[in-house]
Amino acid sequence: MLLIFLDSGFRRNDETGTLTMFATAMTPLPSSARWFLILGALNLALSVALGAAGMHALKAQLASNDPAGWFQTALHYHQLHALGLLVVGLAVARVPACRWFAWCGWLLLAGIVLFSGNLYLRSIAGSHAFHAAIPFGGGAFILAWLLFAVGALTQRPPSST
Repeated sequence: MLLIFLDSGFRRNDETGTLTMFATAMTPLPSSARWFLILGALNLALSVALGAAGMHALKAQLASNDPAGWFQTALHYHQLHALGLLVVGLAVARVPACRWFAWCGWLLLAGIVLFSGNLYLRSIAGSHAFHAAIPFGGGAFILAWLLFAVGALTQRPPSST
C-alpha cells in the first residue's frame, strides 16, 4: 500500500544527541492518485528506454525514416507529460474529491498515446496510418492542462481562523 508522508525528517535525541529519521504516515493514497503516480513513473521509464534506443539501436533507422525529427519531438512531449502525470497524481492525492485533476490525468495519458505514440510510429516504422490522430493528442494535452488550471482555481484556500 502506498502512503503519503505528511511529516518526515530527522529528530535529535535530547539525551544522547543522536539523530534519528522519522516519518509520520498520513493516509493511504486514493486509487486514482496511485494509478497516476504509477503511470507517470512507467511512462518516464519508457521514455528513457526509447531515448536510449533512439540514440543507439534505432539510429540508422531513424536517419532514413525520420528526417524531420519526429522521434525527438515525440520523446520531448512524452517526457514532459509523463512528469505531468506525476504532478496530477500528487494533486489527486492532496485533493481526492477534485474530478478536474483526475480528468486532466486521463487526458494526459490519451495525449501521450495519440501524440507521442503516433510520432514514434511514424519515425520508427515510417507508418502514416494514424497520422490524423496526432492533432487530437495535442488537443488532449492542451485540454488536460486547462482542466488542471480549473481544478486549481476551484480549490478554496485554507481559512485563517
